[in-house]
Amino acid sequence: MTTSIKVLGAAVAGVLAVTGCSGGTASGDGGETLNINAFSVMEAANEPVFADFQDTDAGEGIQFETSYGASGDQSRAVLAGAAADVVHYSLETDVTRLVDDGLVAEDWKDNPTKGIATSSVVVFVVRKGNPENILTWDDLVEPGVDVITPNPGSSGSARWNILAAWAHIAGNGGSEDDAKAFLTRLLDHTIALPGSAREATTAFTDGSGDVLLSYENEAILAKQSGADIDYVLPPDTLLIENPAAVTGDAGDSAQAFLDFMTSPEAQADYAQSGFRPVIDGVDVGEVEGANDPTDPFPAPDRLFTVDGDFGGWGEAAGRYFGDGEEGNPLGIITELQQQTGKVGEE
Repeated sequence: MTTSIKVLGAAVAGVLAVTGCSGGTASGDGGETLNINAFSVMEAANEPVFADFQDTDAGEGIQFETSYGASGDQSRAVLAGAAADVVHYSLETDVTRLVDDGLVAEDWKDNPTKGIATSSVVVFVVRKGNPENILTWDDLVEPGVDVITPNPGSSGSARWNILAAWAHIAGNGGSEDDAKAFLTRLLDHTIALPGSAREATTAFTDGSGDVLLSYENEAILAKQSGADIDYVLPPDTLLIENPAAVTGDAGDSAQAFLDFMTSPEAQADYAQSGFRPVIDGVDVGEVEGANDPTDPFPAPDRLFTVDGDFGGWGEAAGRYFGDGEEGNPLGIITELQQQTGKVGEE
């Protein structure tokens, strides 16, 4: 019997008061509280990072208030007034939305990791023993295979997944029409598009579908949590890079925590939750739940990137995921979702 990963409530404001971006607040014990607004898969991974930061001089007395959910929903919630000192999202566009509104500084990427705090790759989560023998992207569209992936309309994870599928065709010599045909077949095989990566994982571990498109770290976390699943690193996949930034009103403690997130110590913590380090020189050690705990992050045969293969998120977001509002054209994937009737869950 599989073990489900608990899901926080989907309300985008979470447990935070809707008071706008925060410069940190005084906690009941006289210390400072930092409001962390992040995408859903960071919930468990952040706990050891918080604890290690609190053991530093900069983190002494700091408490954390957190809100987790689908990346796009979280970003829009901050735009609407949800408290946030540090934001950590699946997609760069969820940060640039806040930049455009003046809530995050325009130079937020001016640091050694170019604004990236965590990274992963797209993998296939399968049933224990991989009974459907899912090994490559082409196996996902074989007769009888049921796929789950989050909804690209709300989840950053879904956008990484879909672009990885597109790159499998377009990056290996296929035309745009070939890629559209493959994505149409993949959507036809998709039986559920939950609102977030965490909700998609829960749907799969509860028994739905034959394969889940997901982050490698989410698959590792599921195995760490007791889920009776395996995962497959396909021969070609997409590098996932998750950005983080401080909001404009945040104080020195928020910046100190943001800097700590990309330190060797914090990156080692994130690695234990299945994230690939974004800096060199991290002592990863063995990672429980990885296919090979002693070699947890093997290199795929071919690794596509959004910057190198899609022109960056500034170009890819509109071209593939445009919503057609305010005179903007529908994105390629958005249009395919509408054509197939796979528009996700409300």
